[in-house]
Amino acid sequence: MDKLDKEQKRKNMQAIKSKGSKIESMLAKALWSRGYRYRKNDKTVYGKPDFTFRKQKIAIFLDSEFWHGKDWEQRKFDIKSNQEFWYKKIQRNIERDKEVNIF
Repeated sequence: MDKLDKEQKRKNMQAIKSKGSKIESMLAKALWSRGYRYRKNDKTVYGKPDFTFRKQKIAIFLDSEFWHGKDWEQRKFDIKSNQEFWYKKIQRNIERDKEVNIF
């Protein structure tokens, strides 16, 4: 049984951001303070990386542990509701990360 009701779970999921996460802002401040200049969430680069350094042709992706399948074979059993959807979604995230990293 889930610990949260549907409404609370919905609010939690809506609060998850694709840009401007705590990790992203901490790294941005550290890079900027060291004099590195970058582009954030550059849509012109394949995979839309979190940070790009155009001159050096470097892209940085900040992938969260859960959404991108860290320890997926063990953690996938933690999902109790809507398993089919979440298994498919996270598995596709893992595949997309591999595609983008190869490119």
